[in-house]
Amino acid sequence: MTTLENNKDWGEPVSEVPRHVGIIMDGNGRWAAARGLKRYEGHRKGIESVRNAVQYARDAGISYLTLFSFSSENWSRPPQEVRDLMQLLKIFIRRDLAKLHKEGVKIRVIGAREGVADDILKLLDDAQALTKQNTRLVLTLAFNYGSRDEITRAAVRLALKVESGELKASEITAQLFEDHLDTAGIPNPDLLIRTSGELRLSNFLLWQCAYSELVFLDTYWPDFTSEIFDKALCEYQNRERRFGGLKARSTG
Repeated sequence: MTTLENNKDWGEPVSEVPRHVGIIMDGNGRWAAARGLKRYEGHRKGIESVRNAVQYARDAGISYLTLFSFSSENWSRPPQEVRDLMQLLKIFIRRDLAKLHKEGVKIRVIGAREGVADDILKLLDDAQALTKQNTRLVLTLAFNYGSRDEITRAAVRLALKVESGELKASEITAQLFEDHLDTAGIPNPDLLIRTSGELRLSNFLLWQCAYSELVFLDTYWPDFTSEIFDKALCEYQNRERRFGGLKARSTG
């Protein structure tokens, strides 16, 4: 598969902007290792890329931006690295929340709450409460998130409704199932970007990305700039989305 940086023929961009962009932010550790730095420095530099991505999305007219900030599998990393990631999350929320709120960004958090420290949960809950009325951009942080876990939790919620008699099994539809996912009320991503050269979804928005356009970048996340974001959008804009159908015939 050809990744974006190897494709120099962008073509003429069109005006369509994806409504929802998801990003798997990968490569912080490798960015640091390539420079002889500790992994923490890669994560710290990655926060700057988060700020740039949010600003770009807001200015470009993207309505929803979902960032894979911490997966449910990341708990298996060395304890010090996990502590560093939690600290950086605190720093990001505390330093950027007022600015995000002022600029009309609504923060939403998806993922399991079990196992997350109370102070982290309170910080995330407060951020969501403060920004809940904002409408310029919905910034969703996938934190302690795994798509298989999300799907399982949705299935359990529906099963309990059937068990209690609130719902009949025959009434379960794909839309009803989707309404029980963490992302209920958020449109599915039009575009999913992954940095670092890896070509997989890594348990991120598996249900939601069934028809998303996928763009894989060789760039490590700390080097993700507005220019690279712009090229990813150009790649998206020059694709034809069919959703399982056929190309529309010209009426000319």
